[in-house]
Amino acid sequence: MGDPALSRRGFLAASAAAGLGMTALSGCGGDSDGGSSGTTTIEWWNISTTQPTKDVWAGLAKKFEAQNPGVKIKIVQLENDAYKSKMTALTASGKLPDIFHTWGGGVLKQQVDAGLVEDLTGRTEEWAGGLLPVAKEPYLLDEKVYGIPFDIGMIGFWYNKALFKQADIATPPTTWTGFLDAVRKLKTAGITPIALAGKEKWPGMYYWAYLAMRTAGADAVQKASDDKDFTGAAFVEAGRHLDELVALEPFQKGFLGAAYSSPTGQAAAVGNGKAAMELMGQWAPVVQADAGKGLGDDLGFFPFPEVEDGKGAITEVFGGGGGHALRRGAPQAAVDFLKFFASEATDLELVKKTGVIPVVPAAENSVTDPNIKAVQTQLKAATGFQLYLDQAYAPAVGQEVNDSVAALIAGSKSSEQVTESITKTAKEEQ
Repeated sequence: MGDPALSRRGFLAASAAAGLGMTALSGCGGDSDGGSSGTTTIEWWNISTTQPTKDVWAGLAKKFEAQNPGVKIKIVQLENDAYKSKMTALTASGKLPDIFHTWGGGVLKQQVDAGLVEDLTGRTEEWAGGLLPVAKEPYLLDEKVYGIPFDIGMIGFWYNKALFKQADIATPPTTWTGFLDAVRKLKTAGITPIALAGKEKWPGMYYWAYLAMRTAGADAVQKASDDKDFTGAAFVEAGRHLDELVALEPFQKGFLGAAYSSPTGQAAAVGNGKAAMELMGQWAPVVQADAGKGLGDDLGFFPFPEVEDGKGAITEVFGGGGGHALRRGAPQAAVDFLKFFASEATDLELVKKTGVIPVVPAAENSVTDPNIKAVQTQLKAATGFQLYLDQAYAPAVGQEVNDSVAALIAGSKSSEQVTESITKTAKEEQ
């Protein structure tokens, strides 16, 4: 991990719909209480709503407050989709929280272009220079630093070894044909092959994104973004491969209405042994255990398979990480909190308690979980890196990717229509 050959193949993932109202959005921006105490309140918005991360992050805030008696951290924790929607509304209103979760790329660029985000280049150079280069890339815009990472990873298949054995699947598949065969074997054995949160759309996007990378190659995905044209034959073929999977009816009953992290959602279906696989990021084991029971030693990981005759390699990975950015004009205490969060001591605590992949080189060897190590190994061997499409592109384009792929999975859009819709939206954003 941290290999400089890992390059960013695109900007980062887009925001979700801005349909939620402005309730609970007021009060962003830390300030002094104006009284004799001189306390500065810093508002910190994040998406860590599952355990143990939720309590670990609250504990870190308390630790920072103890080290900085004049500062109070006010935490606002929202589920992924609600967070994206409310941040979209806040961006439109022109006022962001002091500290906020970001995936970087296209969405962060929109916020930066609107003059809403603090340029951290000079204020963090002394301590942020040593963080892993690949983890920092999503937050670099025009060679300026607008965010500090706390995690890096990739999307891959998390699977139930016991259910694979029950279906007589000896080893995880390495090709798309082999993957489809594994799905058939699982169905024959009476096992739901894949859990999918169809309601939230972004988990389905992962399939099309990876298939596009495998058929066209990571460089071609970047070129399509640059040219604002996704109608090439390889992108149409990616949708057709996804059609092949959907035709096998691999997902759990009611998947189109399923959420990701709810007790009846995607993560719980895998964590409770009701589905054999999910395509998800490095955070999957933690969410599986929080939403369900967790699989323990029965949990395994494998990279998205190669597509035969495709131009992409299995070593080209899709993913990203999490980071924090600051609203423009945020107080020094907010910068101090980012430094605290990016320290070796905090990174070690996050690795040990929440399973993140470290961004501080000194903490790299602290990973002990075999599955997180497997993700780390895949990242180290990566020959290309594509950031989440729904954060990589301008917000409207990213949302169209999610919406169009969801429609394909639901059977209401063809592969050609997916590429045409994404291209049309991309050109409209010029």
